[in-house]
Amino acid sequence: MRIQITVVAIAVILVGGQNVEAIANSQLSTEDGVEPTLQIEGGYAKYGDYIGSIPVDTQSVEFSQRIVKDIQIRFVNNKDQLLDDKGQPIKGRTQKDFIIGLLKLKPGQVFREDLLEADLQRLRRLESFNEVNVYRQEDTTSVNLIYEIKEREFPALIFGGGNNDDVGLYGQVGYRDANVSGINDKLDTTLQISGKDIQFHGQFTSRYRPEEPNRLGYTISGFRSRNISGTFNEDIRLSNGDRVREGRFGGSVGVLKSFDEWDTAISLNYTRISLRDREYNVTQVDRLGSPLSVSGTGIDDLFTVSFAVSRDQRDRRNNPTQGSIFTLSTEQAIPIGLGNISSNRLKGDYIQYLPVTWIGNGKPTDNPEMLAINFQIGTIIGDFPPADAFNIGGLDSVRGYGYGKVASGRSYGLASVEYRFPIFQSIGGVLFTDLASDFGSSDSVLGEPGVLRNKPGSGFGYGLGLRVNSSFGLIRGDLGISDQGEVRLEVTTGQRF
Repeated sequence: MRIQITVVAIAVILVGGQNVEAIANSQLSTEDGVEPTLQIEGGYAKYGDYIGSIPVDTQSVEFSQRIVKDIQIRFVNNKDQLLDDKGQPIKGRTQKDFIIGLLKLKPGQVFREDLLEADLQRLRRLESFNEVNVYRQEDTTSVNLIYEIKEREFPALIFGGGNNDDVGLYGQVGYRDANVSGINDKLDTTLQISGKDIQFHGQFTSRYRPEEPNRLGYTISGFRSRNISGTFNEDIRLSNGDRVREGRFGGSVGVLKSFDEWDTAISLNYTRISLRDREYNVTQVDRLGSPLSVSGTGIDDLFTVSFAVSRDQRDRRNNPTQGSIFTLSTEQAIPIGLGNISSNRLKGDYIQYLPVTWIGNGKPTDNPEMLAINFQIGTIIGDFPPADAFNIGGLDSVRGYGYGKVASGRSYGLASVEYRFPIFQSIGGVLFTDLASDFGSSDSVLGEPGVLRNKPGSGFGYGLGLRVNSSFGLIRGDLGISDQGEVRLEVTTGQRF
């Protein structure tokens, strides 16, 4: 049994159904000339699509529907206060008109419980909000809605550092804001500096806004990265004994639009993939003479057009208690540049969150008790760089295995199940299992890197972990055991899914 510990550097953040009550409150009338809004079916009152268990013996009744009269937005500080030290209302960064524009239930409309719940979940999924609650002031004819919102602390300056097998010691600095201009535009930048290299990633996203249907959202990104290759791992090295380094450089531009609850994105992307030795010199083959790139030069260019559609039905963004996320994507490579690559990459990803009360009582907590289930599937049609194969294994795949140690295939399938449960208010536990396979596709990858390195092609892992909600964000520690007997402890940030 091999035991290996991997720690990913953790950044330090410095901040700079219809309404049943309407039926109960209805005014009954049989006057002529009044169109009834409550009907009788089989001896029960029917209001809209709701059939309640209210027995009635009249043939027509009428009641006044309640109207949304006003919507108020209030901000709450970290002390859960609505007023500051001077007795003035807390001022939020988010524009109130932007918030109201996201709502389906607006002033002047008939109040509906299902629309209110959908609006509440939509706001809770925004990255800039930490907590959203809604309160009602109502009478028999009208409803006032009061939203109380606690914002996340943005912008954030991020410092970090660590040590890895590729560049050794490194330092990292970043800037992040998920509420630029108070309309939830997002800027995320990171700069990593070491004695060997400088890496960076930057992305700006201006989200699509339903209140401006003629305006498309957009995103722009650029990156430069290097790391030990997950496809060409240390089992077969270069002729000089070095492990294969994988460098990537490129960027993308895309447009965003939403259709009801579906989000879509179309992007034009460029990535240059280069395979290098320890001194970062480009290399063409490994020590067995197997090619590392389609072009044969050690460098491949990927010009692609991608399309993705997703639906997010979580009840909240962080640690959801129920709901799902479904994503489908396709990426078509255009034969331009080194490698002259033409291929299509297809992926599907489905996550379901199921609340359970096996050990608890269902009370609110930072770490709710639940089952989280994730299914992924993907395949590539046509030629593609071997470094761009689906690498299975690692802390975001099959835990207990190292990155890419299960398979490097043309296709893959992955299933993961987590049982998450609270321990204390800010600490939760996880029992997990992961299972994945390349469906026997590793031998169709150029140079067969997975086959030559004796990757099993399928595998599973299981284990337990801790989740700690801290001022740095959610810290994740997982102890995974593979079916090969390998034990790995990995620490990073954020949930697995």
